[in-house]
This record gives sequence, structure tokens and C-alpha cells, in this order.
Amino acid sequence: MSATTLDRTINKQHLDRRTGPVGLHLAHGLEALGRQAVRYSLVLVLVWIGGMKFTGYEAEGISAFVANSPLMSWAYSVFSIRSFSALLGVTEIAVALMIAARPLSARAALLGSAAAAGMFATTLSFLLTTPGVWEASAGGFPALSVVPGQFLVKDLVLLGAAVWLCGQDLSALTTDASEQQHHN
Repeated sequence: MSATTLDRTINKQHLDRRTGPVGLHLAHGLEALGRQAVRYSLVLVLVWIGGMKFTGYEAEGISAFVANSPLMSWAYSVFSIRSFSALLGVTEIAVALMIAARPLSARAALLGSAAAAGMFATTLSFLLTTPGVWEASAGGFPALSVVPGQFLVKDLVLLGAAVWLCGQDLSALTTDASEQQHHN
């Protein structure tokens, strides 16, 4: 028995003693619902934001982030503002579709969730490179401006969701591979 399996068994026994079988069933149901909510909420967010990248409004809206980023500023020497924004949109929608493909392919979902984590980490780097993120008038407290600071910091939660899904997808692949070896 692995340490993870032992830990789950012990946690199940403790929960079962405290809440009884009905509480345990409810807890498992809520956890399963939460997993699906995180996955498909992230898919919706990526499709929505990706679709917006095809508008002039969004292309101009992200241009200051891209132009001030050491990781991405090179893009405007190769692409126009609109075409780079569209390229990001295609990428975000493709990543969303890979994450949504989990019932069909854990491997595709793993690739999508890892790509999403990379995208959100890149977006969070804008907190360090975009002018106007930090408020100087907060009395010494490291306060974020509403825009762009608070607009960017929400990606901490999106990064966490992507990393969690990445772990779920990797676990599913590892479990599937282990079961295949066991049956052979």
C-alpha cells in the first residue's frame, strides 16, 4: 500500500467516524463536483479570454503588458499588435480544448493544464514588469493598483487551478500505466 493510499484510507476513516456514511457520501460528491467545476470553469475562462483576443479592444488592452515584458516584448518586432493578440487567442482556445478533452485523453489534458500553468505564470510576471502595478500611496503596505495590479493578481488562482489539474491528469496517466503493467 502506498503512502498516498494509506493517507486516504486514514482520512476516510476519520471522516466516516465524524460524519457517518451520509456525510462521507456528501463529501465525496462535493469533491467530485468541485473537480469538475475547477476544470470546466478554467476551460470557460480560457475560451472567453482567448476569444476576446481577436478584438481590437483586447489587443490594445494587453499591448502594454507585452511591450513591457522581457519575456514577450520581442513579439511586437515579429507580429503586429492585432496578429500577436490573435495568436495568443488561438493558443488559449487550444489549451482550453485540451483541458476539456480529459474524458477522452488524460495525456491531452495534462499537456493543456501544463500549458495553462505556463501561461498564467507568464501573466503573473507582468506584476514585476508593468508600470503602475504597485500603489505608492498605501502607507508602506505593498498595495496593488486596481488596474493593472488587481487585474493581474487574479491569475494566482488560475495558476493554482492549472497546477492542480496538471497533478490530477498526471496522476491519472500514472495510475493507468501502473494498472496496465499489473494486468500484463
